[in-house]
Amino acid sequence: MPLLRFDLIEGRNEETLKKLLDSAHRAMVEAFQVPESDRYQIVHQHPPHELIIEDTGLGFKRSKDLVIISIVSKKRTVKQKETLYSLLAHYLESDCGISPQDLIVSISENSDADWSFGLGEAQFLTGSL
Repeated sequence: MPLLRFDLIEGRNEETLKKLLDSAHRAMVEAFQVPESDRYQIVHQHPPHELIIEDTGLGFKRSKDLVIISIVSKKRTVKQKETLYSLLAHYLESDCGISPQDLIVSISENSDADWSFGLGEAQFLTGSL
């Protein structure tokens, strides 16, 4: 159930995007122990001038491979989040060649009442999920 939104600089082909999304999903399954079929991902590609992402004083050198992942999820532990950050950096680098300096992740938490997967119902509240 986490919903992942990827903001990228345009120009990646379908195969490269699939590898990126598959790697991120693998990290999510491992870190948050979500089912393999629990996959909700949205990709937004932008012209370079639409993404201004600086280094917050950390000295990072960003490139055209920048990946920003915004995650909406039920509450997770600090350990789960730290594991996710680490796995994302590892898999995106090893599988996709994306530098960990080009990865930004932000998690926003919500509760069971904040999700409807269809039919106008809150499946976590009804017990369907």
